[in-house]
Amino acid sequence: MSLKNDKFPSSAAFDAINDALSNEADKKDAIKQGNAVFAFNLKNAAGETDSWHIDLKNKGTVGKGLGEKPTVTLSLSDADFGSLVAGKANAQRLFMSGKLKIKGDVMKATKLDPILKKAQTKAKL
Repeated sequence: MSLKNDKFPSSAAFDAINDALSNEADKKDAIKQGNAVFAFNLKNAAGETDSWHIDLKNKGTVGKGLGEKPTVTLSLSDADFGSLVAGKANAQRLFMSGKLKIKGDVMKATKLDPILKKAQTKAKL
């Protein structure tokens, strides 16, 4: 089942993250590093919003919706998320410029970087 939504081009990254977590060793490592449920609210150019989550607390899975009790929720545009996953944008700069909003445990948001990097190598977005 694909997590991609055609109205949100960068949502293909969630499939890449899911693929990166399909390896049992990588999954265990990601859960150990992340130890949180990361929720994403993306807004596309048309002003529509959709959400996904990465559970790195219990299951090591990626899914649609905000997930169960997200530890941290990141809200940003589809384009900025695409740039972030591709390594073309810096999360700290996006946050400081107001393009990335974080609700919940801000420090946990910093644990997401290695997981996004893993997706980059899998997908070559």
